[in-house]
Amino acid sequence: MRIGLLTESGYPYVGGEAVLWCDRLVRGLAQHEFDVYALSHSEHQEAEGWVPLPPQVGRVRTASLWDHEGDGVAYGRRARRRFAECYGELAAALCTGAPGDPAGAAEDGSTLQADRFAYALYGLADLARDEGGLTTALRSETAVRALEHACRTPGAHRAAREARVPDLLTVAARLEHALRPLSLDWYEDDGLGAVDLCHAASGGPAALPGLLARHFCDVPLLVTEYGVRLRTHYLTEPDSPPAIRSLLAAFHGLLAAETYRHASVITPGNAHARRWQERCGAERAKLRTVPPGMDAAPFAEAGEAPEYADPQTLVWVGRVEPAKDLVSLLHAFAEIRRAEPGARLRIVGAPSGPEGAAYLAHCKGLAAQLFPDEADGPHAVGRNPVSFEEIGGPELPSRADAYTAGAVVVLSSVVEGFPSGLVEAMFCGRATVSTDVGAVVEAIGGTGLVVPPRNPRALAEACVALLRDPERRERLGAAARARALELFTVEQNVTAFHGIYLEILSRTPVRRVLLDDTGEPLPFAAPAEAHVPGRWSDPARVAARSGPGWATDTPARTTDARATSARTATADTMRAGTGNAGTVSAETATAGASTAGASTAGGATAGGAKVRGGTERGGTVRGGTERRTTERRTTERAATVRATAPVSVTEGAAR
Repeated sequence: MRIGLLTESGYPYVGGEAVLWCDRLVRGLAQHEFDVYALSHSEHQEAEGWVPLPPQVGRVRTASLWDHEGDGVAYGRRARRRFAECYGELAAALCTGAPGDPAGAAEDGSTLQADRFAYALYGLADLARDEGGLTTALRSETAVRALEHACRTPGAHRAAREARVPDLLTVAARLEHALRPLSLDWYEDDGLGAVDLCHAASGGPAALPGLLARHFCDVPLLVTEYGVRLRTHYLTEPDSPPAIRSLLAAFHGLLAAETYRHASVITPGNAHARRWQERCGAERAKLRTVPPGMDAAPFAEAGEAPEYADPQTLVWVGRVEPAKDLVSLLHAFAEIRRAEPGARLRIVGAPSGPEGAAYLAHCKGLAAQLFPDEADGPHAVGRNPVSFEEIGGPELPSRADAYTAGAVVVLSSVVEGFPSGLVEAMFCGRATVSTDVGAVVEAIGGTGLVVPPRNPRALAEACVALLRDPERRERLGAAARARALELFTVEQNVTAFHGIYLEILSRTPVRRVLLDDTGEPLPFAAPAEAHVPGRWSDPARVAARSGPGWATDTPARTTDARATSARTATADTMRAGTGNAGTVSAETATAGASTAGASTAGGATAGGAKVRGGTERGGTVRGGTERRTTERRTTERAATVRATAPVSVTEGAAR
């Protein structure tokens, strides 16, 4: 099959997000073809180039979300009215209801907000397709005035009513960047219309091309999320003004709800992301948890020979940033040193951006205050029990060497998605102590110790317990390695997505006629097995394929046992009467015929059962209670043969 892989700030760029996961997926499914549609976030990312692509990647199309060049499209009067109407509906959807909480709006019984958003989104997409672009209009004064009008309209939530002009300009600019996929030329028959399935590697703008491919070309959509965009928005913009924060949260929440509504299958990477998706409106029947696949080969040697370099050493590995809460780890290590004076802590990782560099400097200063350099004797050089290192040096050439440098691996984060570093430590067969955040508990199961976040004392007690019990460390490490090899390998991930691809296509009808090299239709190119309905008893599917409209009505009931007995008794009486005097009661014959007709449900007129309210479109058949009562009374009358004056069977039937 042909897969359209949709990414944002990721594959195939070298410095993107989820690059390794996408690359492993594409290389693992060599039997399929992939067309990559990528959105870039910065000029620096584009300058870094792409990762080497496997031969199954047939085409790569890119678009930027960072440049400020307009499309140069000038709208006429009618197009301007269309844009003002659609963008006004979009702004109204963002300003009404609970911001960022589409599920809460649905619980209140109102779908106006979601309907407005969908109408505006697809209306803007149709306008961009008709006019050749949307970028200039999204930056226009009309857009800002529509936002201002929606914020001042009665019924807008409080944060929107407090929005000032600078806030509205910022929101309009952010919406223009997020809606830029609407202006792309990817939705033609030679683009996403030619793929069999769209697979969005994340939500948000990456899923927008998939939504439009479904809207214009009826291509099924699969959405994979290891981090929900609405949650990311709350975490990355805590200091934004309330108006900007709430309006953008409403946009991300409504876009997520619309994406989940039209996706065929949604695959969260863990239960933590799954709960966020359900909160944003995803149906449970569409959710399939697929843990991210990680390459276990680099850690195989360390896992198969779990000798500890130093039984008194703790190791922390990851990106240095405030969310990792190294300050709590340093305070916990101060208590560990009081219980185990020979313990050491090795912090391995590079800072993440300028904020990470400042945080690393702060942690180094704190370590110098808490742990002055200690010397073994008067003539020895002192050293600090806490060391800050990076992978790639002579002592730690690889990540596997970093994990095997100590007896216990520690994770002290206050915010975490899927703990990939923790899984790597599990591949190496190391015992772990981690905080209960994100998907940590789901990842380690019962193979490690978990403590509350921002609790240095609990973290210290758990580390001391493992440092003093080598047998427990070895037992937990072996269990952790077995769990990681069972759940988090590349092979498991690729196999799961291969099955999901086939499942989605089996429920999707063929949309186009395939042609051969001469342009003629290719016979048997789409066999009957290409579409296998999933709900076999759905009346709408059956009626769409064959049968009259009344076949979609209430299914026929099983023949009542008493009616069957009455018909048998009637037939026996008729045979007996024919053999003796050739006569039978006319009322008996008529009752038997009426019983046979009444026991036939579904609206048939044979037998005298009267059906009311039946429609060709599958309307509900009314009068079921009356029909069953008549059937019961007729059956009772048919069970007894009256001894009346004999008449012929033919004459009785005529009556």
